[in-house]
Amino acid sequence: MKIKIDDIVDQLEVSLDTGNSYLNKLTGELYYISDEIFGYLDGAEEEDTLEDLPDWESDLVKVAKEINETNNYVQLPGKFELNEYRMMEKFCLSITDERLRDEMYYSIKGSGAFRRFKDNIHRHGIEKDWFAFKSSELCAIAIDWCQSNNLEFDDRKNL
Repeated sequence: MKIKIDDIVDQLEVSLDTGNSYLNKLTGELYYISDEIFGYLDGAEEEDTLEDLPDWESDLVKVAKEINETNNYVQLPGKFELNEYRMMEKFCLSITDERLRDEMYYSIKGSGAFRRFKDNIHRHGIEKDWFAFKSSELCAIAIDWCQSNNLEFDDRKNL
């Protein structure tokens, strides 16, 4: 089974601070499991706990339990491995217009860097450039991740 790099990239793009994404190596399915879902595992032995949850949430608790008890899942890179600040820095340094490059680069220094970056890419009309750059960076991360986990992958773009 080949993992679609586009699917990994999509999952990486929605990574949040409050959980992690996992790939089921047997089925190729991707799951985002929040810290809250993992928190239910302490009480998951009691059926009352799971019965009170909506079906979709109790299904995720079961997946979380399987993640902890088997080797069928591998965790995708998280927030710290993705390092969006470093991506922003690389993007700024890749801008060919020297004035814009300097403005963008120095605007991400210090507190409020993410907000200033977002404001500046909109103000200068380079949002599409940023999103293409970020997607390319995430694709490279996804390919490296697949290779380091000995996973076959398909890196053809979905049309």
